[in-house]
Parts: sequence; C-alpha cells; structure tokens
Amino acid sequence: MMLTNKKFSSLPLWLALIMPPLVANAQINYSEQREPCAVYKPLKQPLFGDLHVHTRYSFDSYISSQRNDPFDAYRFAKGEAISLPDADGKQTITAQLERPLDFTAVTDHAEFLGQISICTEDAGKLGYWWPHCGLTRASNFWLQLIAANWWTGLGGQQEDETESSFACNLSDCKAADADVWQRIQQAAEQHYDRSSECGFTTFVGYEYTDAPSQNNMHRNVIFRNAQVTERPVSTYDTGRGNFPDLWRKLREQCTDLDNGCDVMSIPHNPNLAGGLMFRDPPNDTELADRLFFEPVVELTQHKGASECRFDKLAGIGLDTTDELCNFEQVAADNLTMLGSVHGEVRTERARAVPMQEFAPRNMLRNALKAGLAIEQQDGENPFVMGFIGSTDTHSATPGAAEEDPYLGHLGRRDSEYRNVQDHFFSNAGGHAVVWAEENSRDAIFNAIQRKETYATSGTRPVVRFFGGTQLNDDLCDSSDMLQEAYSNGVPMGGEFVSEANEGVAQAPRFLLSATKDAGTRTRPGTDLQRLQIIKGWVDAEGQTHEQVFDVAGDANNGAGVNPANCATTGNGATNLCAVWQDPDFNAQQSAFYYARVLENPSCRWSTLQCQAAGVNPFADNCAAEAENANQRAHERGAEGPVYDKCCLDPATEPFYTPVIQERAWTSPIWVKSQ
Repeated sequence: MMLTNKKFSSLPLWLALIMPPLVANAQINYSEQREPCAVYKPLKQPLFGDLHVHTRYSFDSYISSQRNDPFDAYRFAKGEAISLPDADGKQTITAQLERPLDFTAVTDHAEFLGQISICTEDAGKLGYWWPHCGLTRASNFWLQLIAANWWTGLGGQQEDETESSFACNLSDCKAADADVWQRIQQAAEQHYDRSSECGFTTFVGYEYTDAPSQNNMHRNVIFRNAQVTERPVSTYDTGRGNFPDLWRKLREQCTDLDNGCDVMSIPHNPNLAGGLMFRDPPNDTELADRLFFEPVVELTQHKGASECRFDKLAGIGLDTTDELCNFEQVAADNLTMLGSVHGEVRTERARAVPMQEFAPRNMLRNALKAGLAIEQQDGENPFVMGFIGSTDTHSATPGAAEEDPYLGHLGRRDSEYRNVQDHFFSNAGGHAVVWAEENSRDAIFNAIQRKETYATSGTRPVVRFFGGTQLNDDLCDSSDMLQEAYSNGVPMGGEFVSEANEGVAQAPRFLLSATKDAGTRTRPGTDLQRLQIIKGWVDAEGQTHEQVFDVAGDANNGAGVNPANCATTGNGATNLCAVWQDPDFNAQQSAFYYARVLENPSCRWSTLQCQAAGVNPFADNCAAEAENANQRAHERGAEGPVYDKCCLDPATEPFYTPVIQERAWTSPIWVKSQ
C-alpha cells in the first residue's frame, strides 16, 4: 500500500463544510404534489436510510413470531418504540432507535403477500384453516421452521417451480394480495412527510424474491413516488431464475407509461448468489435494462458483506491480496447459510465453499473489474453500480444496525441467546446513505439514480469523494471545498475522461474527506483510523488488476479495545481529508476508484453479547465460562451448545474476528480511457 498526501482539518471548518447554507424553497422538479422543503442544500446533505425491511407481511418474518406491520416499521424508523419477540416467541422485548432514520422503504416479499394474509389474518376465511396455514401460525419453534421450508418451496427457492398454496383454492389470494399491496402503500403515504418540514421520507417498495436452489437473485423494487404498478411483479409472474423479465414487466407496467411511474431494482447481498447475480449480458436488451433499472447494489446487510473476500487463515483472497477483505464474510455462497438450529447446521448446502470454488463475481469489486473487461471487448460496461447498505431486517426494525445493542433481524430465530447460538456469523447490517439537496422522495431517488451514495457497516460517518483532473492539491484547506469540488470534478458515482494538457493526459486527482460518526449521548462514535482509495483497472490484454492506497490517517495508531470490557483504547482522528493523485495512471486504461473509510477497532456484536452472558472471548477460561452460561440458558429452555461459539479461536477461523473495524464504502468514480 502507498501512503501519500496526508492532511487533517480542524473541526469548526469541517462542520461548516458539511453544513452548507440553507436556501428556502427547493429547486427539485417534483413528480408528485407536496410542499417544497424549507431546508434545501445546493451542496447536498447526507441522509441515512434503510431500503431493505421486512414485516409480518413476509412469511419468514411471521413464522418467526414477529407481529409488527409496515406502519410499525415506519414508526420505528422515526424513533418510536416497538415490541419484538423474545427467544420463546413472546412479545417482551422493546426496541427503539437512538437516532431516527431520514428515509425508509418497507420491502416485503411480493410472492406471498396475499397468501400470508389468507393464512394469518381472518379466521372467517376457509383458507385460514388449511393445515400449512396452521403451521405458519404455530408458536412451536420446529413447526415454524417446517412452515418456512414449505413457503420457500412454494416460492421456487428449492428445486421446483413456483406454486401457490392450496389455501388459494379455498380463499381468494388475488384479492388478498391487492388488499395487502394497498396497505403497504397506505403505510408509506401515512408516514411520508409532505410538509415543508421534510422530516421523514418513505418509498413504496417490495422485494422480488428469486432464489433458484437458494441462490440469491433478490431485488428490492423501489418506486419514485405514489404512482406504482397495479400489483407487485413477482417470480410467480416471471418464473424463477428470470430476473430480466422483472425489468421487462416494470417497463411495460411502469416506466413506459405516461403516468409518472418510475422505479428501480436494487440487487442485494450478491455474496450469496452462487455466482449468478452478475452474468455477462447475453443481449443488448439485458445490458440496457441492467444499466437503466439498477444504478446501485446492496454491498452489505445482515447476511454478510460483498465488497471482496480474503481468507486470513489460508492467506489467500478471491482475486485480491487485500487482507481487509475478510470483513463480515460467511462461509457459504447461498441462502442456506441461515440453516442453523440449536447451534447445528442442518443442511449440507450451508457448507463452507473453498476459495477456488467461490464465484469471483459474488464480490462487487470483482464484478466492477469484470465490467471494465467486458467494456474493453464489447464497448459497453454492464456493471456501472454505486453502493448502498441496508439491514434486511425481518423484525420490522429499519436502521437497527448498531453492534450495541444488536437485537437480531429474524424475530425469535435470532432473539436473545439464539443470536449467538444460531446466527453468530451474521451481522447487524448497514445503512444506505445518499447525498441529496433535501429529504424528499424525488431528491433521494435522483441521488440514487446518479449513484451519489455510499454504504456503511452500521455506523454513521460523513464521507465525501470527488474525482477530476482540475482538483487543487490544497482543496482540503479551502473554505469553498465543496463548491470547488462540484465545479471542477464529479462526485461519487460519476465518471469522466482524463483531460489532456499539451497532448499529455492528466492523471486524475481525488478528494476524499470523512468525519467520524458523532454517536449519541450514551454511545459516542468511534474515531477514524484511515482513509483508503481502491483502484481497479484493465490492461491492454484485457486482464484486470486492483490496488489499495492508504491516503490519510495511520494504520498503526495504537488504538484497540480493552479485552476485559470492550472499551475502546487509544485515539484516532475526528476528521481526515486528502487530495490524492494516481501515481501510476495510464490514460489508455479504463479504471474505477472508490473510497473505503476505516474506524478504529471496536468489539463485534457477538463479543458484546458473549461478555454480557459472562463469557469473555478473550479469556483463557472462556470454555469454562461458556459451559456455565450454557447451563443457565438450558434452565430457561435453550437446547444444545448456546455459547460455545464465543470461544472460537480467530487464529483458526478464515474470517471471524471478535474485534472489527466498522467502515464505509463510497460509490466508485469511473475514469474512461482515451
């Protein structure tokens, strides 16, 4: 790695830079009726949100004893308290965000909206009494899991094609589907702030849940405004393994109509896609539709991170030598990674996939590099994607991405002790962050379309990233930093061609700045450790390459954690800023650059929960502590080894570490070859 051009700025200047002057009356071209936002920032503001949220309308939420609906999920996102199930399925746990979100979309599974409604909501309907519906409503843990397996089979997620429940022969599932879709829209409308205060934004959305043989091809479908399709397009409409037909139907039923309908689809956690998410486009239509409908991809959520992959035990990476790519990786490459019950993995499909068998394009850095190679050969890059994070919560808790407290995202299945026991290798998820002029649907939707977004692993640092050939070296010290950056460069998500000066191509410069998460009164944010820029490029022979550059901060700043109580030790930076120029730029090679912001070390959620149970992963007698904690858990009804994973030796694990570095990833900036 190369360390160059380190610069630090003072806090007052940074506060001024991230809080530009307010301008009354927005200049947004609204696609719907609403009052202009009183707070409008031409140089944009960071808005934190979650675009991947499930409620009781989703089968895998309901069978986990989770009973909150979209109305409750939006209340939670705005800072209100809701009740969640404990490990026994009783609604005894109170959940509340310390910091509300700015925007949220509820994205329940389109495939089962009506069927779940028939099975769970009206005992007066005959379908309600179909045996599988009874299993769905069961409080017994094993019966709930049997119901879940049945639902995934109906949805085409196993070996067979999609099929409707027999309950639909007994009751009208289509009418129920329409009713639930209306309620989803009503919840979004009720909680959307259309006043000039612009306090909270909702989006109407759903999840397109295509997962043949548990290979995750899911997309979150997000509409710009209240003008939406008559009903969600699901795998029942497209057939399984056929996501291009989703795009075709969205064109027919939305974007090709002259009624104000606009929509995007956001692929999520490609780490579990079995290599199928980012295939070479077989035709021009698929290429055009991917570029049109999918401006961003979900880089991280509670089922793992998808930036890149490195096995620290074997010392090898998936087309990378970047050791920081071991962050929040899971062993399997498909959705069966969730198949652990009472501490035991119940399916062979959840086995660890060796690095040589793991599909490179499951990781987004590799997909971006592949896009450059395809562009060089065929003239068009199909993988021009920005980054966001989200939670994929199935507990109706959007934005609950903190390590402390992390209550789980799967209802009772990872509540209390079950979290450490069965979902040890899951994580708290992340945030979707957009740079938008105001907190309105159109402003946020526009920001996502232009990819001026970044993902976080759950904390809230404020990150800026610009590129161009005319950015000044002293930009970090300028009081007009942002104005100059927008005027002379492009922000994250943009692209440019390197300009020539007297016939010589100018190497691009990049402005990268970050301010630490301010935290809350009870939980202060963690200092920043360093800023990095990741470059990917393709050479004349079509071979792809990558390199990681440290551009500010210090990897050896001495920060760490106190193993006795997980308190952070040492100091880092409140703010970091650098203007960096690529020392090896070749104007004949197309490239992308994105930024990664690393915080000082802190304890992982699992370490915090293990210590709270009296089991310290750092202690020499950890195994004895786990045995005692297991006995206490068994007295309250737990089965099997509950806290044994707390004592895993990270030196024998390919990815797991009890201490992590929270981080953020900006959308890339692409530099086109001349």
